[in-house]
Amino acid sequence: MRAPARATPVDITGGEKVFLIAAELPGTNHEELASQLDEMTELARTAGAEVVGSEIQRRENPDPATFYGKGKVAEWKSLRSDLQYDLVVSNDQLSPRQQRNLEKALDIGVVDRTELILDIFAQHARSREGRIQVEVAQLNHMLPRLVGGRDLSRLGGGIGTRGPGEQKLEIDRRRIRTRLRDLEKELGLVRKQRALHRSRRARGTQRTAALVGYTNAGKSSLLNALTEGGVVAEDKLFATLDPTTRAMSLPSGGSALLIDTVGFIQKLPTELVASFRATLEEVVEADLLLHVLDISHPAAAQQLATVHSVLDDLEAMTKPAVLAVNKVDLLSPAELESRLAELDLAPYLEVVPVSALRGDGLDRLRQAVSDVIAEGMRAVDVVLPYSQQELVAALHRDGVVESERYEEGGVHLRGSAPPALAARIAAAALG
Repeated sequence: MRAPARATPVDITGGEKVFLIAAELPGTNHEELASQLDEMTELARTAGAEVVGSEIQRRENPDPATFYGKGKVAEWKSLRSDLQYDLVVSNDQLSPRQQRNLEKALDIGVVDRTELILDIFAQHARSREGRIQVEVAQLNHMLPRLVGGRDLSRLGGGIGTRGPGEQKLEIDRRRIRTRLRDLEKELGLVRKQRALHRSRRARGTQRTAALVGYTNAGKSSLLNALTEGGVVAEDKLFATLDPTTRAMSLPSGGSALLIDTVGFIQKLPTELVASFRATLEEVVEADLLLHVLDISHPAAAQQLATVHSVLDDLEAMTKPAVLAVNKVDLLSPAELESRLAELDLAPYLEVVPVSALRGDGLDRLRQAVSDVIAEGMRAVDVVLPYSQQELVAALHRDGVVESERYEEGGVHLRGSAPPALAARIAAAALG
């Protein structure tokens, strides 16, 4: 006989008191589920809540009405007097009907993992673009719950209620759909602006590397370490939502643009992937991917697989990629070797152990990025007229100059350049 699941108290300091629930279904990996619940605790902490307890229920299949078993739901309701929780958060995505029935059975608010992540995004989005994307995701998630008759009168100031706000939560389906159409038009303009910025970058010839990775892997910290960029780096999930771009000098000469992007996570809501497509296009359009992995995390292999899955969805897994294995200072050499052996490293041209905090391995990482970029460079051996000093400066900035000799007709340059710059230089070269 299997031992019954137990409610496990978790000591987290915060505001709103929440109780976490999850289902262990046949075929579910128990360690992976436990990792998801730990992650839920961090998500709740990031949202500003205090987790007062959690429980995993083993089930053969989800209950159509409440997802979780009715007896277990009754037991959770009885725990409320002891744990004093005022919100239940489900690790599993709930249908509008299941969510509504759970709220009635527990006589308290219920949100699922998707709404928790949306709430965090609503808190952290700073740019106009980020706020639009979050609102689109929230309204798309909300709409079927309005259709299903979910009681929205309870909403007003906690998890699952931020973003569009109380007034928007009470508008009817027609106004929500109208609002969605307006927001989609704005996102269309954002996409056009991003495409314009990317085309300008391409004309400027600088190569781009998109920083990707699991949330809280240390992407912003690594960006700061490589570029002295001054980006805010917090020990919280989804601390970065709006993409940040900084220039990084390369040891072979020239520079590359590093673009920090939103972190990925297990069970990343489809609404978010769709809404943040404009931001994630930076990943699709980058010349290479710099994947940052927290190797000290117990679930590092699973996090790597999660990022691979999202990149697959974005059709970006075929891009040249470098893996920065971060936080190696937290492991012994033997532990590091053991964890590296568990990883799928096949997609990577280079794997570099680093510590963004201590600065270990950064020179080697810059060299790895430079080497990968160099593979896409074009040889240059031309004489440019003296009137083309702008192109001479561009080759020094974005390419590699092996020799430079001033002759009677112009500047004789030998080296290598990104394809777009090489084409411009060839077009301007003398005879």
